[in-house]
Amino acid sequence: MALPDRFRTSSFCVSGECVAVSVTREGVEVAVSSDPDRALRFSAPEWEAFLAGVRAGEFDPEHQPSLGDACERGE
Repeated sequence: MALPDRFRTSSFCVSGECVAVSVTREGVEVAVSSDPDRALRFSAPEWEAFLAGVRAGEFDPEHQPSLGDACERGE
C-alpha cells in the first residue's frame, strides 16, 4: 500500500517499515508506513506532551525496563 501524501517519514528511514506522521487540523496521526490506514490519532496537546518526553530523554533505552523484565511480567 502506498503511503498517502499527507504522511511524512524520517529521513533516517531506510527499511521501508517506518513510523509515519501526519499533522491534521485535529492533531496528529501516527502510523507504520506500510499500513497507514491503521493510524493512531492524538490531539495537539497529547502530541506536544509526547514530544516533550522524547526531547527530555524519557523514552531512551536506559530509562526503560529490559525486554526480559517485561516478558517476565507478561507484558
